[in-house]
Amino acid sequence: MQSPLRGYCVPLLLAVICSPYSWACAQGNATAPAEVAAPSIAVAIPALTLGDAVRLTLAHNAELASARLEVQAMEAAEIQAGARPNPEIGVLVEDTRSATRATTVQWAQPIELGGKRSARLTAAARAREQALIALQAKQAGLQAIVTSAFFELLGAQEQVVLMQASLDLAHNASAIASKRLQAGKVPPLELAKAQVAEAGMRAELIQSQSELQLARQRLSAFWGQTTLNFERAQGNADALPTIPTDSEVGERMAQAAVLRVAQLDVARRQALTDIERAKRIPDPTITMGAKRAAELGRTQVIIGISVPLPILDSNQGNLLEALRREEQARETVTAVRLQLQTEVSAAIEKLRLTRQQVQLLRGEVLNTAQAAYDAAVKGYALGKFAFLDVLDAQRTLFQLRQQVLRSTADAYRAAADIDRLLGQGTGAADPIQK
Repeated sequence: MQSPLRGYCVPLLLAVICSPYSWACAQGNATAPAEVAAPSIAVAIPALTLGDAVRLTLAHNAELASARLEVQAMEAAEIQAGARPNPEIGVLVEDTRSATRATTVQWAQPIELGGKRSARLTAAARAREQALIALQAKQAGLQAIVTSAFFELLGAQEQVVLMQASLDLAHNASAIASKRLQAGKVPPLELAKAQVAEAGMRAELIQSQSELQLARQRLSAFWGQTTLNFERAQGNADALPTIPTDSEVGERMAQAAVLRVAQLDVARRQALTDIERAKRIPDPTITMGAKRAAELGRTQVIIGISVPLPILDSNQGNLLEALRREEQARETVTAVRLQLQTEVSAAIEKLRLTRQQVQLLRGEVLNTAQAAYDAAVKGYALGKFAFLDVLDAQRTLFQLRQQVLRSTADAYRAAADIDRLLGQGTGAADPIQK
């Protein structure tokens, strides 16, 4: 004969167990993040622009992929923060004899009070926003570093051109010395000096070619490419980055990623403080169930409530820690703002200085050095100058050209630092294409 308790308990068990489980499954299925297929590596291209390098890096960089996964993890944590406490199902059997046995089935549901769930959701949302801003900061930082690496590659290409031109000059000087030696106008030592200078320039050319190859590999490593998929970088190495105005710096500094992350950390700490404060309010547990007494032959309904008593543990220590962490986050915002202003000011000053150096060298200084070298070569061919004068003029011209390349690279490094600190602006825009 079927027990009357079974007819009462089975529907209760199904209703209690299946309903929350179905709700949780539906919630999880509705909010599960979709998998995003990674884009494929671009095919080989003959000329790489700055825009191409940035796009490849944003699409394939491993650090950015890790930061995107962190954002997805924080989204999942936000989903979990909104979950409510699970109910409990319990079965209690009194006595082992069927004639006097009493069986109790009860369902207990904790109820959160004090805004605990709302505070958890707020803290999780702030953490997700922090991860998103950190991703944007990583993107801006990588874009700035790629820009600097791109212009280093352009500079390395120009360095090879410069070394080739210097080698041609040295070869021309050797040819002149050889002709003068054949004419009996100079001793063999003059030709030896010219040939030594030419050999030195040839060694410099080989070194510059090696540095060019390394610069290409460093740039392609940003998008995970171990083998080069481009032949050369295409851009105007003579273009200089612009200096941002004071108003532009102020606007970008207010939206700087590092500052926004610190400010969001204050909001997250406030939410965590609210969580600890809400934990001081006890959560009651409502109990409902049924008790079947075989000896009496009847089923009794059970309704109860239990409330923890915060006598021994009032969560005072955790609340005090959360309050101190909140104050610490506010102090961090002040420190980050001061450090950001200092670093931005230094980068802007470096950009201003390097621009002035390049403009000065590209003006009368470089033209004067070129004219002095041309005059020394012409005078040496006519027997008016010694070969040491030619070597000195050639060395001066070569050093000035190298200084122009170094100062131009320094200018783009400074502009890249500004973009890294403040976010991508107009300072290091895609260069004018040749």
